[in-house]
Amino acid sequence: MTSTSPAPSVALVTGAGSGIGKAVTLALASKGYHLVLAGRRAELLEAVAAEARERHGADLQTLCVPTDVGDAQQVRALFDQTVARFGRLDLLFNNAGRSNPPGDFVEWSAEDWQSVVDVNLNGMFYCLQQAFRVMRAQSPQGGRIINNGSISAYAPRPNAMAYTATKHAVGGLTKAGALDGRAYDIAVGQIDVGNAYTDLASRMSRGVPQANGTVAIEPMIDVQIVAESVLYMASLPLEANVLFHTVMATKMPFVGRG
Repeated sequence: MTSTSPAPSVALVTGAGSGIGKAVTLALASKGYHLVLAGRRAELLEAVAAEARERHGADLQTLCVPTDVGDAQQVRALFDQTVARFGRLDLLFNNAGRSNPPGDFVEWSAEDWQSVVDVNLNGMFYCLQQAFRVMRAQSPQGGRIINNGSISAYAPRPNAMAYTATKHAVGGLTKAGALDGRAYDIAVGQIDVGNAYTDLASRMSRGVPQANGTVAIEPMIDVQIVAESVLYMASLPLEANVLFHTVMATKMPFVGRG
């Protein structure tokens, strides 16, 4: 009797075109995952998919779906396309996010505030909701969802109210998802990153405002360290879950901040 290898797992990464999302996508490719790449810019997604195939073999299967996660209908279509192509979903890295609006929050418009909420909170929920829909219905049932939180889910930076509020809310989504996923073998966890070197966070290396009113350059870590952390969380069997995982530059001003 000839044994067959198990089918590759299927992973969906939002915000896959750059930064942490790109690093995690390439790391998952190295482990043989079939990949669904979601993000706003099709050209960036296609470039990451091409890099993944170049590094890890032309037989690596990828699907690029330009998506605004703040649009519930686009998110539904993203997950429908995933199932149509691959038949199931084993891992969601719920990563897409945006930074704080510029300037003093007193001067923000309602649209400034809503633009952050739409992506960092609503988008996170829409993706978690659709992942549950798919993972509950598939056979074998279940899967894993890893939300990208932030150290700002625990402690704010100066003048970062929208980002801080939405990242605190992600922690609530993670806890609620972990609870509601128990009955369906869906493990929900969160990774909280402190100063990974990406285009979004590069300003940390040039100096950022501190709680005591000074401006300081902050230590950074290679984004690949974050990708390796996500791989560890994803590697666990579904009966085990890392609920919250903090990975940070050892000397960054977080512990004791303020």
